[in-house]
This record gives sequence, C-alpha cells and structure tokens, in this order.
Amino acid sequence: MNSRKVDQISPFIVMEVLEKAAEMEKNGTNIIHMEVGEPDFDVPECVKRENANAMTEGYTHYTHSLGDPELRKAIAEDYKKKYNVDVNPDQIIVTSGSSPAILLTLGVLIEPGEEVIISDPGYACYANFIRFMGGVPVTVKVNAEDGFQYKPSEIAAHVTDKTRAIFINSPMNPTGNLLSGEVMKELAELNIPIVSDEIYHGLVYEGRAESIMEYTDNAFVLNGFSKLYAMTGLRLGYVIIPPQYVRNMQKLQQNLFICAGSTVQRAAIAALKESDAEVETMVDTYDERRRYLISRLKELNFEIPVEPTGAFYIFVNCKHLSSDSYKLAFDILEKAHVGVTPGVDFGDNGEGFLRFSYANSLENIKEGMDRLEAYLKKHHS
Repeated sequence: MNSRKVDQISPFIVMEVLEKAAEMEKNGTNIIHMEVGEPDFDVPECVKRENANAMTEGYTHYTHSLGDPELRKAIAEDYKKKYNVDVNPDQIIVTSGSSPAILLTLGVLIEPGEEVIISDPGYACYANFIRFMGGVPVTVKVNAEDGFQYKPSEIAAHVTDKTRAIFINSPMNPTGNLLSGEVMKELAELNIPIVSDEIYHGLVYEGRAESIMEYTDNAFVLNGFSKLYAMTGLRLGYVIIPPQYVRNMQKLQQNLFICAGSTVQRAAIAALKESDAEVETMVDTYDERRRYLISRLKELNFEIPVEPTGAFYIFVNCKHLSSDSYKLAFDILEKAHVGVTPGVDFGDNGEGFLRFSYANSLENIKEGMDRLEAYLKKHHS
C-alpha cells in the first residue's frame, strides 16, 4: 500500500508529455521539444575544466554540510555584485539542485496542517512539496489582466494564523514575467517569511529581476546553476536563509542529503567567476528565440496576455481551440509532433493556456511553428 503522502501528489504533467514524446521517438517519430524547461546549451568551458580538475585533484569526498566554503563565499559575492545585498556565507546551504533546497526550507518552516501561499498558475511542484511535508498549499489566483502579478491585498486576505510562508517566483514559470519591486516590498511588509525562487535570475531580456533580499531579511532565497549556466544534469542549487534557521536546516541537510556533490561545487565556483561571456551569449540567443516565437505565435492567432521578459517560456491563451489544455497538448504532440505543456499543469487557473519553451534551437523552433501552423489549418480551421 502506498503512503497517503504519495497518493495525494499529482503527476508532473510536463514530464508525462516528455515521456510520451520519448516513446514516439523510439518508434522513429521526430519530435520538436517545446515542453521542457531545460537549456539546450552545453555547460561553460570553465565548468567542464574545473569539474575534471576537481576529480583529478581529489575533491571527491564529503564537503562541509553547508557546502564548500569557497563556493559559499563566491555565491555571497555574486549577490553583492548583482543586488548590492550583504550575505554572510554561513547563511548559505548548497544543495543537490534547487528541489532539495525547497524541501529543506519547508522542513524548517512548517508543521503539519500549516499553510503556505502559492500562486495559481505557478510552478507545478510547489504544491506537491508542501503537501509532502504535511503542509497545506493555499492558492491565490494571478490573472492575465493583472500581468500575472500578485495583488498584495489578495495575499493579505488569504493570511491566517496558520500561514507560515509566501512563495514568489520571478522570473516566473510558466509566464516568464518579472515580479515588480513594488509588489515585493508590499509582500515583505506583511511580515511573513517570503520564499523567493530566483532560479531564472540572469535570464532576463527586458527590465531587471530584483531579489527579495533587496526588500527584507525575512526571506529564503532559492537559486542554483541549472538554468543560467545550463548545468541541469550536474544538480547544484543553494538556499540563502535567515541566520536563526541555519542550524536546524543544517541538521536536515546532514541527515537527508549529507552534502551536495563535491566536484560540481568546485566547478560552480568557476561558473560564477569565469563564465560571464558564455552566459551573455546564451542570454542573447534566448532573446532572439523569444522575439521570434512571440511574433510567430501571434501570427497563429494565439493571445499572449503578458509578453515574457525573463526565463524561457511563453504562456499563451488557447481557449479558442479547446477548454481542455491537457487534451489539446497531447493532440498537438500526436498529430503535429510538437511537445508543449498544458496550462493546467500549473494550476486550475492555468487551464485554457499552453506553455511554449524556447530552450531549443531557433531552427527547431521554426520547424515546430511550421508544424503547428499545419496542424491548426487541418484540425482547427
């Protein structure tokens, strides 16, 4: 018999699209992948070099449970450079990707039955993390007409004596929009811990992504190396936390994960210090794809309520085609051979939308749009 904790966790639909696409590919079908949020770039050269050097030089043993001291210092310096905030390296815990960072954060914040506020739509896994830790996800709708921005007054209306945290994500998955500094400031004034997922920071094409740490110290900042540095398979993240939580989170890290991988931590130091030029090239390439895809989707009569300025996603209204985004996404996959993510994966308020990822080559994106255009003419004209 399965644990009830597991029974209440919903599937991650984008992975089901990806897995169905993989089955089709095994049978010889060429699929254009626009469903998954994974950079198509190789890791920076300095990451390859330092990962190999670390292995050769014997960095193959447990690190400090908080993480390699040099890496934590480099992360603190990076936040100072980008946001002019002072971070004590001893307030940083390095993790095996950002997902363990979320688990550790919830582990020190919530007791069973306590509440965490999240957006709808929002990253699909937040609610499942909260449920698995015994908490209650409280969803607050963010709507297209408001630019998918939180309204602090609505957040305040959902706060109860059981509220232990508010999740924010900017640049946001699935919409690609940036949360305004004004909203961050007002949320900070609610005096409830903010859990800020900043994993897409650096992938910004217009405006500037602000860190919650510019507005409050009462925050847990989630970040990592998967998106900006294309290091998804190397599994390295971190969380910056208020000092009063460090010891308890360290104990959780020691028991659940011991430490993050040792060699990749050395490589991450190089990523932070040496990869600016390669990262800039990636960002410029994403921007070119973003502008092309926005234009092409509009030509295909998809409404884009908020043109994305960060991450690598476009969230489009597909209600003129179907009220069932799950069915539509799989129909597009099976008939057009293009993978897209149904909006319902991101919450009930995401129903009627599709998410397109431009973490793929411009050549493939153009081919994907040609296939989608042919599909629409044949099946929805």
